[in-house]
Amino acid sequence: MKKALLALLSAVLLITVTQPAQAEDQKVLAIIDSAINSKNFNAIIHEVCFTTTGAVPNKMACPNGQTFMEGPGAASAPWPTSINSATYHGDAMVKAALVTNPNVKIVFVRSADVTVSGNTLGSQTPALVAAIDWVSKNSAKYSIDAVSISQASISKNNLDACTGTGTFANEGIRATNAVSLLSASNIPVFAGTGNDQSSTVVGFPACVPGVVGVGALYSLTMFEKATNRGPGLDLVALGTVTITKYGRTEPYKASGTSVATVVSSSSYVGKKKSIAFTDYINLLPKVVLSGVSYPYASK
Repeated sequence: MKKALLALLSAVLLITVTQPAQAEDQKVLAIIDSAINSKNFNAIIHEVCFTTTGAVPNKMACPNGQTFMEGPGAASAPWPTSINSATYHGDAMVKAALVTNPNVKIVFVRSADVTVSGNTLGSQTPALVAAIDWVSKNSAKYSIDAVSISQASISKNNLDACTGTGTFANEGIRATNAVSLLSASNIPVFAGTGNDQSSTVVGFPACVPGVVGVGALYSLTMFEKATNRGPGLDLVALGTVTITKYGRTEPYKASGTSVATVVSSSSYVGKKKSIAFTDYINLLPKVVLSGVSYPYASK
């Protein structure tokens, strides 16, 4: 009996000692975008889908025919024949994240309505906000370290949402609360400022309080021409990476605030230390553009 008790105690101690050694804190980036074929990426550890339209003629909801789906294949969509379709935007963003940080793990959240022919109607505001809210409520479960949103709109309805007013007032408030919850857990939300050449506004959701608005650089002394540079531009990164298009092998250069956003967020996840995100920002090198100093995120 004594030997049995000793053996049992030894087993318990072995489990107690070896579990922490086996536990590995994965570096996880949540990417909210159009759609993805997760079979092409070992880095994707979970998929979620939000849409605003059900499975009616010419439009498609999530693969299960509903406006929400979670699990393997959830973020997929009908793939269009044109390789330049915006439906493939998510594919490009995942590739840009992995070029920046090959070790990053990804939770991919689809927030776009896609037609049966594979053409995207874009990330609709209610679905995009639902995606941000889902990430805020599930960040601990999937050990999410940062959020990357390469979507932007400077329409009046979306800009009003940033102040919790107008048509999307409820969505704006919901987004602000979700970002606040993530920030409280030291999980930054990066969002592209958009490519509308505006010097007065940044797009939604970059304009949401607490979101890190990311602009794209052409060089260390020049913005990419299309980059929105209004109040809410908080961080800059080079806006070009060399990747491949969906189903192709020849390299091409993807550019814009979309790329700058996923580069800066993926880089942060790879370099993240046990410090507050504000301290991380303060440690970044600075670039001066038009007399204004911006933190600069590099690979």
